[in-house]
Amino acid sequence: MIKTGILGLRNVFGRGQVLSAAAARLQHSQAQPEGQHVPPARPETSSAKSLMDIGTRRIFNEDHDLFRESVRRFFLEEVIPNHKEWEKAGQVSREVWEKAGEQGLLGVMIPEQHGGIGGDLFSAAVTWEEQMYSNCSGPGFSLHSEIVMPYIVNYGSKEQIDRFIPDMMAGKCIGAIAMTEPGAGSDLQGVRTNAKKDGNDWILNGNKVFITNGWMADLVVVVAVTNREAKTAAHGISLFLVEDGMKGFHKGRKLEKIGLKAQDTAELFFEDVRLPASALLGGLNKGFYYLMNELPQERLLIADMAIASAEFMFEETRNYVMQRKAFGKTIAHLQTVQHKLAELKTEICVGRSFIDNCLQLHAEKRLDPSTASMGKYWASDLQNKVATQCLQLHGGWGYMWEYPIAKAFVDSVFSPSTEAPTRS
Repeated sequence: MIKTGILGLRNVFGRGQVLSAAAARLQHSQAQPEGQHVPPARPETSSAKSLMDIGTRRIFNEDHDLFRESVRRFFLEEVIPNHKEWEKAGQVSREVWEKAGEQGLLGVMIPEQHGGIGGDLFSAAVTWEEQMYSNCSGPGFSLHSEIVMPYIVNYGSKEQIDRFIPDMMAGKCIGAIAMTEPGAGSDLQGVRTNAKKDGNDWILNGNKVFITNGWMADLVVVVAVTNREAKTAAHGISLFLVEDGMKGFHKGRKLEKIGLKAQDTAELFFEDVRLPASALLGGLNKGFYYLMNELPQERLLIADMAIASAEFMFEETRNYVMQRKAFGKTIAHLQTVQHKLAELKTEICVGRSFIDNCLQLHAEKRLDPSTASMGKYWASDLQNKVATQCLQLHGGWGYMWEYPIAKAFVDSVFSPSTEAPTRS
């Protein structure tokens, strides 16, 4: 136990890095075929100087690194300086949405033929992670880009895609998805919001709650019952595209939360909203099937953001204990603090390895719902653990709002940016 702890401490505080790097270079030179250039192996987070270093992890390449630098700069310049004001307002600005669109941060995975930039899953993951590294939970970019937009691209008509995707890419049309209801929670088969046929139109009634991007949303994917006589509730659910400004569609107040303060979360009310036939997304009564299809990516998104948050909190805490003095020396010299940091880093790196494996599987279209559920459960649970223990390592200052760990702690209470069901 003591020997293992010492080895962990050396990794946590960077001792032995020179020897490790030399050994890696030696192995590389021995393995490299004569006359052939082979790029050096990318270090995993466990052996990197920082858990947030650019240029690490084998799932990424140099193009992803360049994109990460651009995304990191965006959050540093456009988000972090404004986040405190957005927390007071309970929402971010529309300007930051449009700037994100201009920088190519929205809808990264949308294919070029649908007006997107055709990026891969790993590029999308860069945007999720960099937002968590900025410790700014306000912008609901990930839900808009990797949850709402895929529904339209994967199941929408050409007319729906052509109408909405370009403006969503540009940040001029903000998307939300309305699943959760006051009486049903995230139990989709308990949904009461319903749509009834009236000629060629649909009449929508019901209400939703805890809707991320709900207050600012220009377009909402609404889950509604369209066949109460179906053999099971799952066979009678459809999805509808509801636009802001439609008669009978009302937004309730922005909900005051203990965390995610700059992320607009609202109640939505539908009172005899008349929808044209073109508002139906995909096939009639196929909604539950579509929702289940999209769950692995939604759960993976949450898992990756949770691990990234844990990585940020660890680095923030490591920096703090190496500067904070007590009893005539920094508290990083206390053995109990060293052991705790070694323990946390180990758990984060183990979690990161599993989530990166899930990212790889999903990129190969092999991520099954159960594995995605494992990732979401493990990573979000670890995020809460890291938040609690890193807060404690800050002592009394951890409870002060001016310290980043305080905000990271309250934000970790909620899984990031989704109303997706939590059950597998």
